[in-house]
Amino acid sequence: MHAWPSVEVPTLKTELPAPTIFDSASQKLVALPTGQPTTIYVCGITPYDATHMGHAATYVAFDTLIRLWRASGADVNYAQNVTDVDDPLIERAMATGKNWQDIAIEQTELFRTDMTALRVIPPAHYIGAVESIDLVVERIQQLEKVGAVYRLDNDLYYPVTAAQTVGEIAHLSQAQMETIFAQRGGDPARPGKQNALDALVWRGQQPDDPWWESPFGNGRPGWHIECAAIALEYLDAQIDVQGGGSDLKFPHHEMSAAHAESATGKAPFARAYMHTGMVALAGEKMSKSLGNLVFVSKLREQGIDPMAIRLSILSHHYREDWEWFEHTLADNVERLAIWRAAFRSHTPAPDISASIAAVLAHDLDTPAALELIDQWASETVSGQHAESHNHDVALTVDALLGII
Repeated sequence: MHAWPSVEVPTLKTELPAPTIFDSASQKLVALPTGQPTTIYVCGITPYDATHMGHAATYVAFDTLIRLWRASGADVNYAQNVTDVDDPLIERAMATGKNWQDIAIEQTELFRTDMTALRVIPPAHYIGAVESIDLVVERIQQLEKVGAVYRLDNDLYYPVTAAQTVGEIAHLSQAQMETIFAQRGGDPARPGKQNALDALVWRGQQPDDPWWESPFGNGRPGWHIECAAIALEYLDAQIDVQGGGSDLKFPHHEMSAAHAESATGKAPFARAYMHTGMVALAGEKMSKSLGNLVFVSKLREQGIDPMAIRLSILSHHYREDWEWFEHTLADNVERLAIWRAAFRSHTPAPDISASIAAVLAHDLDTPAALELIDQWASETVSGQHAESHNHDVALTVDALLGII
């Protein structure tokens, strides 16, 4: 599967500090390595109802991290998946009478165009679940060899007791996990399971369900094993950052990490787990089930500059939950106009590039970075400065925040 076109990112001349991010597992800020090859895996979309603002907020946040990380000297190897076969997609196909594959292709292409408009750097490896079936089968066979798979009817399950990861990222109790597991694709109440939290790794063939041949019988992969298989194939047995929305901490990130650790015998799967906050509309978290979604493509159709959409996202810290308001977008349309006027201005202005990099290096504090640029732009347009570095600031804003 192909990603979207590459983004031209300026090379900065100044030395940047190593970025720190908040690790959900340790609950601490951790410094990311620089000056060496590094790896990051960010969970991608299930391609239906793309690209809503929750999606956009996640991928803009990780794009900002990758921009800063690379600018600080890291050689970042970035992988992202597309869950182009899964229960929600199949349910949407049945509800609409459309072919599930057609929906996946259409929505994935819409996602690509939105990411291009938002100037998100594409991953080096953009991999669909469907094209990864053989990789999944291989990893399940590895799990079988170490006794980390059992059969229940025609399905295969992973026993959560096979690894220590489950419970260490989201920090939930057993009761909390069972409740959330039922809400997020799990089946804690299924009779015959060894543990309510055991995760499905291979679903035996069902009527009206896509399937593939395998040594375990016809069927299709479970959700979590797909990401484990893709990450292990295209990155490494241990990676630097596992990322996604905060709703993926459990079960998805804990389960996929557990699968990877059991298959390879190496732990931890990720040295840091980075998660973005949820985006709400009208007081409720944006969700496909509620239908309260704001789409990037719809805003673009209305003539909204994608850079104003990106600024609206960056005005919130990546870890915070926030609500989408139309006035926020209007404010950032105005902000963008002032910034661009300052970039074009021949009025002398100081170089605040180092200050921008410093606040971003501290857990991607984009709101603080925007405040610095706001003050600089306002003073530049009003002619309050005595030295000229407008071009340097414009390059830094482009390179680190993706705004032009």
